[in-house]
Amino acid sequence: MNNRRRKKLSRRLVLAARLGRTAEVGALLRAGAPAQTYDSEGSTPLYAASVHGDAGSVRLLLAAGALPDTESGDRTEGTPLCGAACWGHADAVRELLTYGADPRLREDGGSGRSPLEWARTGPYPETVRLLEEAGG
Repeated sequence: MNNRRRKKLSRRLVLAARLGRTAEVGALLRAGAPAQTYDSEGSTPLYAASVHGDAGSVRLLLAAGALPDTESGDRTEGTPLCGAACWGHADAVRELLTYGADPRLREDGGSGRSPLEWARTGPYPETVRLLEEAGG
């Protein structure tokens, strides 16, 4: 696949993940979009899907090889698990943990909040429970 096509597919994949278009995420992955990629702003599709609570896209991206602990936005947006925990998206948190996301990994290169700290900022008891059980 040439570089131009790869960039186009990557950009479309991040957008589809951001908009919760699970079927489109799957189609783009089948068309050759790399699961472990980023757009021109440094956002990864896994982070985009996680922060918006799209557990279906999270599962597809992880199964296709997205790394669960990659920080998005040149380490300024955080990890997928922090993004999902921040908004209480328990199903996305569950998928990330199933695929090996580190519940103790702090965002911002280790100097920011942990997923559990993020989950405790809101009324998200299920997300807090999941992270506590995972050792967060």
